[in-house]
Amino acid sequence: MSAPPFLVVEGLGVTLAAREVLREVSFALPRRGLVALVGPNGAGKTTLLRALARLLPPHAVHGTVTLDGVDVGTLSIRARALRFAYLPQGHTVSWPLPARDVVALGRTPHGATDPARLTAADAAAVDRAMAAADVESFADRRVTELSGGERSRVALARVLAVEAPVILADEPIASLDPRYQIEVMATLRRAADGGVLVVVVTHDLGLAARFADQVLVLDGGRLVAQGPSDVALTDAILADVFRITAFRAGHDGGVVLVPWSPQ
Repeated sequence: MSAPPFLVVEGLGVTLAAREVLREVSFALPRRGLVALVGPNGAGKTTLLRALARLLPPHAVHGTVTLDGVDVGTLSIRARALRFAYLPQGHTVSWPLPARDVVALGRTPHGATDPARLTAADAAAVDRAMAAADVESFADRRVTELSGGERSRVALARVLAVEAPVILADEPIASLDPRYQIEVMATLRRAADGGVLVVVVTHDLGLAARFADQVLVLDGGRLVAQGPSDVALTDAILADVFRITAFRAGHDGGVVLVPWSPQ
């Protein structure tokens, strides 16, 4: 018998500034795995992430989101923060805090208020997160002194430190060089393999096809495709949604998808 879905979205719609951004979006996801959320600019990807965790004004959202059978809309802010670890797009830290203190902010939903006075459990969670994101070597350096790629990994470690069952990451590889893009996606892949449901917004269709178990394709605020990359990113969908053709191949047991030409 297959396990029941963990995250269920039914008839989700969002209207912001009198504009319908999402329209009757419905899908179900398992307890663990990496899900890539893709689509053209303005498709509603960021809005969908924020709607999942109820980070939008209640009057702007209709439809239901349930997590492990519980309506997310009925949960307190703290309860949602314990269930959804959210990494916003372009996340930066402007304060000259040590990297470890930034990661420790991920324990705030658990009641931690001072990075210098963590409980043993909170400190262990921070250690695990820093190891997972490979940022231990600059734990004591100020984040304002780190490179862009290093700061992105610290931000990711902060999200991992929450140890929530769901991670929502909005374009975590934007503006990173290829090495850091792969490292961040590999870190999210390991989190998924460890039992977390990861939903990541990305414009990189190649990395989505390579790392994701499922791909959700949004276009014009509607969910137009869902499934493994060979189902959700067919030639027809690439043409209709992204207006491109793509080169496909296999390498080292994985999928290679390279956007090739506009249509």
